[in-house]
Amino acid sequence: MKISIAIDGPAGAGKSTIAKILSDKFNLMYINTGFMYRAVTLFALKNNVQPNDIESLCKLINSLDMKFINNRLIVNDVDVTNEIILPEISKNVSNYAAVPEVREKLVDLQKKISKKYNVIMDGRDIGTVVLKDAPFKFYLNASPEERAKRRFNELINKGIKVEYNNILDDIIKRDYIDTHRKTNPLYKASDAIEIDSSNLTIEQVVNKIYHIINSKL
Repeated sequence: MKISIAIDGPAGAGKSTIAKILSDKFNLMYINTGFMYRAVTLFALKNNVQPNDIESLCKLINSLDMKFINNRLIVNDVDVTNEIILPEISKNVSNYAAVPEVREKLVDLQKKISKKYNVIMDGRDIGTVVLKDAPFKFYLNASPEERAKRRFNELINKGIKVEYNNILDDIIKRDYIDTHRKTNPLYKASDAIEIDSSNLTIEQVVNKIYHIINSKL
C-alpha cells in the first residue's frame, strides 16, 4: 500500500516536529513544505525581490534547486535550515506564500515528489490541494497564545533574542493571511481528523496519530 500522510494547520501548531517523528516511525520521506516557502522568502529578501514582482519571483524560484537531506533543507547545495527559521523570514513568508505563481510552482514540485515516494508532508494546503487523495489527513491546531509560546521558546533556546508579544502579533497576522488568501487558503479538509494540541505533549499527539494510521494499515 502506497502511504501518503497530509498534515495541515496554522503556524506553530507542531506540524513539523510531529511529521518528522512520524516519518521515522513509518519510514517515510518527510517533506517540510513550509521550509520551501521560507526558502523562497529568504532568497527573495536577499535579492530584493518584492512579492508583487511576479516575473522576478518566478525567475528566482526557477534558479533554486531544493532538496531535503536528514530533514534539513539544502538549496543550491547550501544548508539554509537555520536561516529560514529567523523572525525576519517568519514575518514575511505569508506575503510570498500568498502569491499564486509561487504556490503553483511549489505545489507542482511537491506533487511530483509524492508520486515517486511514500511521503509525509506538512503545510497549509496539503490535504486540500497537494495530497487531495491521501488516505491519511490530519489538521493540527492550537491557540495563538500557545503557538506563540512554543515559537518563543524555540527561538530563545537557539540563542535568538525575541519578544513574545511580537511573535504573537506575527502569528495572528499570518493566520489571517493564510486563511484569507485567494489561492489555496488554509482550511481543514472535510476528511481530515482535527487534533487540538494546545494541552497535549508532542508524544501524546504523535501517539494519537500513530494509532489512527496503524489501525488502518
